Amino acid sequence: MDPQRVPTPPVMGAPENVPSAGSSGEATLSEALLTLRKRKWVLIVAGILGLAYGVYKVLSEPRVYEAYGRIEVRAGSSNEFRVNGASGFDTGSNKMLTEVAILQSDQLMLNVARQMKLQDSPDFLEVKGPVPHTSLEDPAVRDAVVGQLQGTLSFQLVPKTDIIRIGYTSINPKLATDIVNTVIATYIHNSYQTRFDSTQRVSQFLQGQLDDLKQQVEISQEQLIPLQRKLGILGFDPNHNQISSEVEDLSRAAGQARLARIIAESRYRIISGMDPDTITGTIDNTPGTVPGELNALRGQIATARGNYAQLTSTLGTNHPQARAARAQIDQLEREIASEQNRLLVQAKQNYIAAKANEEQTDATLEQQKTEAYKLGDALIDYQLRQREFETNRTLYESLNQRLRTAGIQAGLESLEIDIVDQALLPSTPVVQNQTSTIISTLVFSLLGGIVVAFLLESLDTGLRGVAEIEQITELPSLAVIPRSRRSSAEEAAQLTTAQRNVAVLSKPKSQFSEAFRSLRTSLMLSTAGQPPKIMLFTSATPSEGKTTAATNLAAVLAQGDARVLLVDADLRRPNVHHRFGLNGRVGLTTLLTGATTLEQTIQHVPEIPNLDVISSGPVPPLPTEMLASEPMRALLERLAGLYTHVIIDSPPILSVTDGVILSREADAVVLVVRHGKSNKHVVRRARDLLLRSGASITGIVLNAIDVSSPEYYGYYGYSKYNYAAADSGTWEPREKPRSREDTSPEKDESR
Repeated sequence: MDPQRVPTPPVMGAPENVPSAGSSGEATLSEALLTLRKRKWVLIVAGILGLAYGVYKVLSEPRVYEAYGRIEVRAGSSNEFRVNGASGFDTGSNKMLTEVAILQSDQLMLNVARQMKLQDSPDFLEVKGPVPHTSLEDPAVRDAVVGQLQGTLSFQLVPKTDIIRIGYTSINPKLATDIVNTVIATYIHNSYQTRFDSTQRVSQFLQGQLDDLKQQVEISQEQLIPLQRKLGILGFDPNHNQISSEVEDLSRAAGQARLARIIAESRYRIISGMDPDTITGTIDNTPGTVPGELNALRGQIATARGNYAQLTSTLGTNHPQARAARAQIDQLEREIASEQNRLLVQAKQNYIAAKANEEQTDATLEQQKTEAYKLGDALIDYQLRQREFETNRTLYESLNQRLRTAGIQAGLESLEIDIVDQALLPSTPVVQNQTSTIISTLVFSLLGGIVVAFLLESLDTGLRGVAEIEQITELPSLAVIPRSRRSSAEEAAQLTTAQRNVAVLSKPKSQFSEAFRSLRTSLMLSTAGQPPKIMLFTSATPSEGKTTAATNLAAVLAQGDARVLLVDADLRRPNVHHRFGLNGRVGLTTLLTGATTLEQTIQHVPEIPNLDVISSGPVPPLPTEMLASEPMRALLERLAGLYTHVIIDSPPILSVTDGVILSREADAVVLVVRHGKSNKHVVRRARDLLLRSGASITGIVLNAIDVSSPEYYGYYGYSKYNYAAADSGTWEPREKPRSREDTSPEKDESR
């Protein structure tokens, strides 16, 4: 084998363009249609069963009668006396739907069943003969009776009105009438009783609340009396009162006393801290001071000093007049000092008096403020108690009024429901739409059949479609090999062994032969530059048709100018020599062991001059080691130089590793998949083994397909167009034979 010859991806069958979204949707729809066509028997059986059930249902249904009545749910006279103060009775869709739900309630249905004893009615239970006595206290019986009653009764709202139509269908017309009338009567009674009980409960609740409020009003009133006495007057005005005025006056007096104390203290501090000689001027300059006698003494001492100075200057200091003047001055100074001391004592006394006045005023003010605060607290408590009293009294009066209203409303609630039409005994049975019943059962059965068909398709792991196999293996499809009819005993008697076993020899113009010619074309175009030399045929499991594919392709290749060698490398279950009627005692094993030469091992097929065959030979003890040996590689390189094409038939990949070993030496590896036998997991496993071994997988061949199957219409849609006869040289259309038998003469030769 030439190591420089690198296989390239196959051309035939390989997708060239990525499908668009539209083509993907069309492909999905077409696949769904193919699935339905393939599972058509499921649809046919489902349709027959649905049709039969529909007919049976129509024929077995008894005649039924429908009785109906009408009631009106309207606003009653109690609307204006409602406790909740609602403005009107809500007859809208929500209210009407609520009333319908009440009509369908379990409690109302149970009351109807108890009144009519429906658990013991054969007509209601739709049974023949007497019914054993049962009790509605049994949960199972109760649920069954209530459920059947709810399922048979019908409630409809008349559009744009406040009318509800109540109907019941039964085989007994009187029973249907009685049930409708009983439902209406029970509903009216329950409605009246429920509203009456509700109003009574409200009245009882209000009465209890009223007693509590009355007690609270009395307590609040009792708490107001001590507060009024404490305040002193009944009509107490919180904005104008004696205590507030006194507090204001004391506040002003305290401010004036504080100012007087500050002035007196400052005068006293100034006088007490100054020199006696300068105190006279300070006293004169002090605001509010009237020196009085001190000013007169100052005038006198000034006059005396002037006189004394004059006398001393004229008479001298020892003169009696001068001494008398001096004595007068000393006397005046003593009097001035005495007056100054008196003024200092007077300023201190004024300061002390002002301070005492301030302290007394502040103490009185604080005491008055405390009294005012206490009075304010009492006033706030009084206002709170008075507000609580007013609130309790208002609520008490309001609830007392509502309580009287509730008593009136309890007697008027029953006027909201009126009977428009009483249920009458129906005279004729209800006409059933038999056609719609049959059509509906048929449609539902077909839908179920479609679901079952797709379910079976999803659970089916077999590979039957080319697109499915290409998707699983991610490999292109090289050819699709159809089944061919088996030769009859008369025809087989006239054919050679090779012609009987190799269908392309006996039926060269059949679809089977055309499929192998298509496979030949795909393989010849699978590698770039030149066609592949060594081609290996293998499969995932036994009996998938790899030997059939290898022998027929070898025959098709040899019918041209190419020299073809077919090598049977299945050393465990050889079969090629049986197909051509050759000798199986010499072959590949004898050649590799050196027992025979290449010329002695190669056998010729008389029917095909250009086809040579190397059979497997005797079964060796270690087939895998023999195929993996160096002589085997050398042999393949030598054969590639002698022949145009070398085709190798190898064992199944998942059974033994012989095929994996040989795949590395081949230019093209073809994986044969038998229609309806292989499954997804097996084929995917075989592909993975080949890829991990480094083999050049060219593609897959789908073998033994049914050309009449809908999924292969795209491949063999022209199946009715065929050769007129095997010995005719022209093309003529003729009907395809209806036989679907395999091409191999034996059951297992498609291995």
